Amino acid sequence: MTHDIDLRIPALGPATFDSPLGLSTVAGDHVADYTPDDASVVLDLGRRGAGPVFERAGARAKLFFEGSRAVAGIVSCGGLCPGMNNVIRGLVNQLRHTYGVRRILGFRYGFLGLTPNGPAPLELGPECVDEIHLQGGTILGSSRGPQPPAVMVDTLERLHVDLLFCIGGDGTLRGAAALAEEIRRRERRIAIVGVPKTIDNDVPFIERTFGFETAVAEATRAITAAHVEACGAPNGVGIVRLMGRHSGFIAASATLASGEVDLCLVPELPFQLDGSRGVLAFLRARLRERGHAVVVAAEGAGQDLVAAGAERDASGNAKLGDIGTFLRDALVRGLGDLEVNVKYIDPSYIVRAAAANPADAIFCGRLAENAVHAAMAGKTALVVGLWGGLFTHVPLVAATSGRATISTDSPFWRSVVESTCQPALLADS
Repeated sequence: MTHDIDLRIPALGPATFDSPLGLSTVAGDHVADYTPDDASVVLDLGRRGAGPVFERAGARAKLFFEGSRAVAGIVSCGGLCPGMNNVIRGLVNQLRHTYGVRRILGFRYGFLGLTPNGPAPLELGPECVDEIHLQGGTILGSSRGPQPPAVMVDTLERLHVDLLFCIGGDGTLRGAAALAEEIRRRERRIAIVGVPKTIDNDVPFIERTFGFETAVAEATRAITAAHVEACGAPNGVGIVRLMGRHSGFIAASATLASGEVDLCLVPELPFQLDGSRGVLAFLRARLRERGHAVVVAAEGAGQDLVAAGAERDASGNAKLGDIGTFLRDALVRGLGDLEVNVKYIDPSYIVRAAAANPADAIFCGRLAENAVHAAMAGKTALVVGLWGGLFTHVPLVAATSGRATISTDSPFWRSVVESTCQPALLADS
C-alpha cells in the first residue's frame, strides 16, 4: 500500500451554517461531541512518528448546506449486496430527521437513472423506507456499467441536487469520481459522497465494506451443507464456490468461521491440479485419511487453469471461467479410482440477496450517518471508510487506486492454512 498518496479531502467552500444537532465541544459532559475538522486517523497503524493520515469522519459544528433548502439524491449501483436497503434507509432518515432535508430523490437502476433514458427518480421519505431494512436487495434497483459524466451532471443540475450519495463498489466509486471531476470542472457546488458496497471487501484504504459480514455468515451455512453432504457418502467431497473475483476474503473468512474446510483456494495463491504437491494429490491423501473432504474456492481462483474468453461484463470486468464446475469435473476424473461422490454448491445469488445480519445492519447505519455528516459539511469526492476501527473520509482517487487483496505472507492467511491443514504451496517447485 503506497504511503505517498494524497489523502486530503476537497471541500465545496467555507462551512458557515450552524449544525442543528446541538452536540458538545466539551469532553465528559455526557453529550456526544462534534468532530473537529483537524481530527485524523493514522494510515500506518503500526508505524511510529509522522505519516499520512485520513480525515476523521463525524458530525461537524459548521455546515456548508442549509438542510431545509438542500436537495439530496441517492443511487445504488453494481451487483446486489446485503445491506443496501439499510444504507438507503439510514441516509433518508438522517437527512430528514437530523438535518431537515425535505426533498430526497432516489435514482433508479444505478447510473442509468441519472440519464434522460432512465426511469424517473423516486421521491423518498421516512414513510417509504420504514421497513426496507428487513429486505434484501435495493428498493432503487441497480445496474452495472458507466454513463457519460456530463449527462449525469446535467441531470443533477436540472433537478437542483446539492448532495449525491453513491452506494457501490469499485465501478460505482470510479463513476462517482468522474462525476466529482465533471462538477469541479463546471465549478458547481454539488457534494459527491460514496458508501462502500462490495461483498468482496476489496476496496483499498478501507478495512471493511458493508455486506461482507452477512456474506461470510451465509457462505458459512453453505460450507456446513457441503460438509454434511461430504460426510454422508463414502469418499464424499463437497465443493463450495464463493464470490471473490480478485480477492479471497469471503472464502478465507468463511473457511475460518466454518472450521470444516480441508482446502481453501483463493485468487492470490496459484495452484496446480497435478503433481506431488498439487490439489489432486492433497485431496487423495485427505480422503484416505478422513473419508471425506470440503473444498472452498473463490470465483477468481485458478483462472490460469480455466478456459476463459476475452468477454467483459457491463462494468468492464473480464468474464471469469467457472472454477467451481472445473474443480468438480477435475476431481471426478482425477480421483475416479476412489469412486468419489462430489457435491457442488454455488450459493452466490443467495448470498447477494440476503438481508443484512445485525452486525452489518449496525455498520450500514453508521456509514449512512457519517456519509450525510460529510456531505452536509460540504465535503466531496470521498467515500466513508473504516480504519483501525474508526470511521474516516477516503478520497475517491485513493479508494479506486487498486484492490485490497490477501497477503499470503500474513498472519490471516497463516490462520487459514493452519485451520485447513493444507500445504502452504499447492504446486511443485
